Amino acid sequence: MTNIFLNPRKDHWPSLIQRPSSNHHDLERIVSEILADVKYNGDKALLKYSLKFDGIKPKSWQVSSEEIDGSENEISEPLKDALLIAKENIEKFHSAQVPKKIKKIKTTPGVVCWRKNVAIENVGLYIPGGTAPLFSTLLMLGIPAKLAGCKNIIVCTPAGADGNINAAILFVAKMLGLKNIYKVGGAQAIAAMAYGTESVPKIDKIFGPGNSFVTCAKKLVSMGNTSIDMLAGPSELAVYADETCVPSFVAADLLSQCEHGIDSQVMLVATNMEIIENVVTEINQQLPFLTRKKIVNQSLVNSRFILMENEQAAFDLINVYAPEHLIIASEKAKKLSARIINAGSVFLGNYSSESSGDYASGTNHSLPTSGTANTYSGVSVDSFVKKITFQKINRKGLNNIGPAIEAMAEAEGLDAHKNAITIRLKTQDDETV
Repeated sequence: MTNIFLNPRKDHWPSLIQRPSSNHHDLERIVSEILADVKYNGDKALLKYSLKFDGIKPKSWQVSSEEIDGSENEISEPLKDALLIAKENIEKFHSAQVPKKIKKIKTTPGVVCWRKNVAIENVGLYIPGGTAPLFSTLLMLGIPAKLAGCKNIIVCTPAGADGNINAAILFVAKMLGLKNIYKVGGAQAIAAMAYGTESVPKIDKIFGPGNSFVTCAKKLVSMGNTSIDMLAGPSELAVYADETCVPSFVAADLLSQCEHGIDSQVMLVATNMEIIENVVTEINQQLPFLTRKKIVNQSLVNSRFILMENEQAAFDLINVYAPEHLIIASEKAKKLSARIINAGSVFLGNYSSESSGDYASGTNHSLPTSGTANTYSGVSVDSFVKKITFQKINRKGLNNIGPAIEAMAEAEGLDAHKNAITIRLKTQDDETV
């Protein structure tokens, strides 16, 4: 394995932490054409791309209530139980993010300010299908959307070769009370939600991960009047491992992230060379038994195995990388976590697998990637609301802050701003005569 690096100098870090890249110019050209086609031709364009990319011609774009109800008979009882556990834990964690009451702040006598959460009314959730239908993502997006109080929630997800939506995705939708589900995927689904078609309603904000075409489409529509959660993908994981780690656990976590796609990236930062050697050995032992080993092998080309004997330097490197997921595989993980300032979601200790956060621990798995964790957070209830500020000022309050406002407005040369205060102060003077 050639992607092992020993105590790299700081000036080498930028090249070391580069993510896999693609030809963005060609991608944007192709996606722009799809977006324009759907914008101007609606369902006709959706049908064209459904036939072209998926080889299917849906009888109806919207999933029927019978299809949703029938999903319960198509999945196993153990999976139903697992989904219920995940739902309960995700709801518990995200419910705590809903403010219990509005807190009003008296900034000065006579001036009261407050902030109120108001749900985004129309939201669209994109759920990837294909070889790995991510029903877990519907839990991660649908639950906070419902808790936030979004009025209209639609779901777009591609149908399989048989023209049907994955039964687990439909069952999750039923669990969450989501009824507006559409059989459309790819960049054309993002276009449909952004612009609206005869069948798919226009929404205000789009959520959800996807391949490079979906991500590019989200980026392009966000330049208009459609908001997005974030530009997520490809997936990534960093693991910090010291002498108290369990190499087989570390290897399993690295492999689990690699199976997302050939452009996924994993990074191991270890405190001694023996850890790296043991983890590589475990990878070679576990890899042959994975069903997606071909994808994993290609993804491992993007991997980094880094020896960092200096603990502070190790965490400095991780913070510069700003990983989507970070596992601290150490018995002193809680103490070490204080060093983390850039990461999407952090998993502490040898038993905190990244897979737990992907499915059922309760935290959200829709997280910032490509180094954007240095400024962005993962999806939460806050992602589905606007925070509107209010202020109530009485005569006493205006007397207290009015002169300051007049002075500031005058200094900025904004006479009308000053006059809006002066006219009120004069009226108060007249009324007291």
